[in-house]
Amino acid sequence: MYRRAAIILLLLDMIIIVSCFNTKGIAMNRYASTEAFRLQQEDEKNEKHFWGFLEGLSSGQRILKVNVMDKTAVVEYSEEDYDNLLRIVEAEAGCEDSTGKLLVANVIINRVKNEKFPDTITDVIYQQENGVTQFSPVGNGRIQKVKVSEETREAVEDAIAGEDVSRGALYFVARKYADSRRLAWFDNHLKRLFTYGGHEFFL
Repeated sequence: MYRRAAIILLLLDMIIIVSCFNTKGIAMNRYASTEAFRLQQEDEKNEKHFWGFLEGLSSGQRILKVNVMDKTAVVEYSEEDYDNLLRIVEAEAGCEDSTGKLLVANVIINRVKNEKFPDTITDVIYQQENGVTQFSPVGNGRIQKVKVSEETREAVEDAIAGEDVSRGALYFVARKYADSRRLAWFDNHLKRLFTYGGHEFFL
């Protein structure tokens, strides 16, 4: 009788132990099936990272944060170059749409890549010939007074990343505002490519 009771207790203990292992096994399988890493992009403008951190803790996931990768630039540039490019695009095409802004940035970058012009964005923007600036906002100082819009910033970044709709243009002019002598030089010495917005583009 005692032997039978002992055997029954032993069997019950074994059943309990097996049940515990099965329960833990299910939990482990769930954990193992959870993504090992969840990539979370960090945008400087995203202020929700704290809540994202709490969410990660509650989900049991290990969060690997990575910064947004910059696109490969078609030209080398410094912070000064970038700031000056933003300013000249805003000054020259602030009233244009995103394509008009992109075109102005394209012309600056095309010049940097062309051996006939200086090798940096800043030097291209501030280049002078016979004491005359290449871009009127540089000559009248407006380049330093503009407030850069988000649309301008996006257009500049697209241009730096390689988006180009300029057909290789190296010059542009707003015929409505240019003096007659300058217009004559454009018309007589350059190849006119197209007009977009308030600018004519030349090669």
